[in-house]
Amino acid sequence: MKNGILAGLVALAVAGCASGDEAADSGQVADAGEVNLYSSRHYDTDLALYDDFTKETGITVNRIEADADALIERIASEGEFSPADLLITVDAGRLWRAEEAGVLAAVDSDVLAERLPIYLRHPDGLWFGLSTRARVIIYNKSAGVPEGLEDYADLADPAWRGDICIRSSSNIYNISLLSSMIAHNGAEAAEAWATGVVANFSRDPQGNDTAQIEAVASGECRIAVVNSYYLARFAGGDDEQKAIFDALGVIFPDQDGNGTHINVSGAGLVKTSPNRENAIKFLEYLTSESAQRYFADGNNEYPAVDGLEANSAVEQLGTFKPDTLNASEIGRNQAQAVQIFDRAGWN
Repeated sequence: MKNGILAGLVALAVAGCASGDEAADSGQVADAGEVNLYSSRHYDTDLALYDDFTKETGITVNRIEADADALIERIASEGEFSPADLLITVDAGRLWRAEEAGVLAAVDSDVLAERLPIYLRHPDGLWFGLSTRARVIIYNKSAGVPEGLEDYADLADPAWRGDICIRSSSNIYNISLLSSMIAHNGAEAAEAWATGVVANFSRDPQGNDTAQIEAVASGECRIAVVNSYYLARFAGGDDEQKAIFDALGVIFPDQDGNGTHINVSGAGLVKTSPNRENAIKFLEYLTSESAQRYFADGNNEYPAVDGLEANSAVEQLGTFKPDTLNASEIGRNQAQAVQIFDRAGWN
């Protein structure tokens, strides 16, 4: 165990930002300690965000990147010796898993409470939303507008028999979507919906959201459910990607009801954090306008802070009313959602 922790510390040191001498040469403020991130986000634009924070504060950002479940397990196994200050991950389900593992500590911050809407904050301050993505319905324009398809519930209508492509039931985005349905409508209604959608599959669940987008654009299936930031990549991409985007129509579901389901990218303070003050400073920085622009412009995500606009590629998708169900409610229903998917035959 000690060797494993030592290796992690070495990895953090190697992954760190500029040294004190380098900071002086680049005009950064004096060294003010460090903050250690365990992150399942793997976007190059996040690196620019970390550098910006160091330039502003003098706090060195060290990071280890891995799958969220592996990071949660690592923090738990490292125990009181863990160097982790913050866990950063994507989707409410993974944040809930960290909460259930008991690795997060509450943060009471007036800055975070002021900047973030209540549904993007854990009720007890165990995590905070940093950005969001909408779970939207897309369709093939050449096949015509799918009349009557306005809500997630409509995907179970027999009218769409053989028309739907979607990811597997093990995908965290689908688990969270069904979890939100359980919270809103109860388990019985959620199971009836899952069974109906399975009956409407055009093919067995396969691939990521990009695969669903390409399948709809090619006409392999008429309808799919995908995350908005995948679509925005096509909208802001090269000519071939734009042609794929132009072949698609976008529906923001449940606009007359609960609102469109959103996935949350968020972070929580590790309860054994050795750099608690710096970690909270970094959390607060992530909700600043400059940091939120990195999320929006760099990865086609919606800013978590009210009043800030998404980038132009995301705005092409249209405006919508989000589901304001607190993400902690979504996490609690995960196990039941997996069981429902299994009974429905959603592989």
